[in-house]
Amino acid sequence: MDHSDSSIQARPDAPAIRAGTQATGQEAEAVEQITSLEGIPALSLDAISSVAYGPEAMLVVLASAGTGALAKIEPITVAIVALLLILVFSYRQVIQAYPDGGGCYAVSKANLGRPASLLAGAALIVDYVLTVAVSIAAGVAALVSAFPRLAPDSLPIALGILGVLTALNLRGLATSARALLLPTAVFIVGIYLVIVAGLLRSHPVAGAGIHVALPTATAAVGVLVILKAFAAGCSALTGVEAIANDVPAFREPKVRRAMRTEVLLGGILGTMLLGLSVLTVRFHIAPEASQTVLSQITGASVGRGTIYYVVDLSTTAILAIAANTSFGGLPVLASLLARDNLLPHFFGLRADRPVYRYGVVALAVLAGALLIAVDVNTNALIPLFAIGVFTGFTLSQTGLVRHWLQTRPPRWGARAVLNGLGAAMTAVATVIFVVTKFTAGAWVVVLAVPALILLFTRIDAYYRDVASEIHLGEIPPKPTRQPSLVIVAVAAVSAMAEHALTTARSLGDAVEAVSVQFDDERAQALQADWDRWAPGVPLTILRPRTRSVTKPMLAYLSALRRKDHPQVLVLIPEVEPRKWRHQVLQNQRGILLANALRRHSDVNVARVPYRLSRG
Repeated sequence: MDHSDSSIQARPDAPAIRAGTQATGQEAEAVEQITSLEGIPALSLDAISSVAYGPEAMLVVLASAGTGALAKIEPITVAIVALLLILVFSYRQVIQAYPDGGGCYAVSKANLGRPASLLAGAALIVDYVLTVAVSIAAGVAALVSAFPRLAPDSLPIALGILGVLTALNLRGLATSARALLLPTAVFIVGIYLVIVAGLLRSHPVAGAGIHVALPTATAAVGVLVILKAFAAGCSALTGVEAIANDVPAFREPKVRRAMRTEVLLGGILGTMLLGLSVLTVRFHIAPEASQTVLSQITGASVGRGTIYYVVDLSTTAILAIAANTSFGGLPVLASLLARDNLLPHFFGLRADRPVYRYGVVALAVLAGALLIAVDVNTNALIPLFAIGVFTGFTLSQTGLVRHWLQTRPPRWGARAVLNGLGAAMTAVATVIFVVTKFTAGAWVVVLAVPALILLFTRIDAYYRDVASEIHLGEIPPKPTRQPSLVIVAVAAVSAMAEHALTTARSLGDAVEAVSVQFDDERAQALQADWDRWAPGVPLTILRPRTRSVTKPMLAYLSALRRKDHPQVLVLIPEVEPRKWRHQVLQNQRGILLANALRRHSDVNVARVPYRLSRG
């Protein structure tokens, strides 16, 4: 279970209470860590699944210049795969240099300073939320392509998928990876089968139901169109950074396993993109409103039989569960930001299973709200997509250039040149995304990122203010003993009252009981029961004119002679129910009273649970 967290973090080097407990925690964490192969479904599905919409995004841009321009997808894809190789090499270096995770946030923090690290953190959060929304929306779109009757139920299906992924990830990243290993394997094998079958054909399968775009004469494709198509196709590279962001999720040796997964991801994604681009040109595929480009390629390669539906359904599944990449990355990033006082500290808490569950839940809530806002419309999300992640790419590459210039390891010059080229390419893609998609919705990201940066700075200012107020890091005066008074709030004579009074007499020099009663009959009955019980503690009954509990208690406390009792502690007994669902049946006056006393008085307040038997 999580432990409560104060507003200022405890020392990270505090010793373990028991060695046995520490060992058990390490064993549980090892079980929930992943292997190199499990890293594909756990942290790479975002990138791999992008073959379902990356090529289509390029074709949509190229089609604006005429059908003859569609053939340009091949050289553009080659350029994208070249950038992919640069990014894979780069993030292998990030994994090696920053094994604690964090990706571009860690690189920017170490090499580019605080403003760049805040930008990286904000951009990654935006990217993770959009990745979940885009992946699920694209998965539902693929499902509707095969089964149009499901179109009216798109939103419930999307939210259902989100709920399943959230539940799996609350049980641990390894659990979700193992559950998603089979559909991932089916999708990868299916796409390679489509590519191989298509390469063996010179013409599409008869009756495949695809829209054939015959080349027509057209003017030379402009540089701007090429750049826009390149930027659109770069959406297929989102997710390449996720492995570097969550290196601690891997089993030992973590760095080697993570680097191996990064290379495996690059090989799978690069060959898929190249193969699909060749088939797009060979079969003269053009974007179509009623059918995705991947669906057309699959039909042209293998026909509309069993294999087609297996590939289409696996595409739906893989697009939907590609959101799992964000569930692996954002909670870890949030924990790092919380450690640096940029997010609330509860994002750094983990449950019995090594899961940052607050990060998982926050991601699910934000993604669900976004899906509802756009009504699961993939086209409404695509303009927002990739800006955040390509900002991160640029910062990461630039940070590595600075890293090589400072550390100068062997072959540092070649590494710096390669990362510099990658930074330039991703920066160009980022600028094109922002400029060309600004009015289509990219303005949301342009506003969201600065808003998150402002949030980070305000949270950090709060923690700094609290640290200064409590003199954190300074040696305080030695503690002294002062006369104390413990006041117990009671409602009736009961075992719960006895438990609270026993606790009070163990804590303070003097103990008083105070009860707020609203009618004479109840007040007299309580006084009579108290006299018969004779617990040895005086009882004061307050009779307010209104039915407020907090106001008379605050007035009573303010009237106390505090010089006799500098330390006052108010104990509020309450029943702790057997089951969590019974909490709603409890009287909530204790919570209201505790909150009011904390806000409007300087007394110490504690709630004393009376635990019911489990019978």
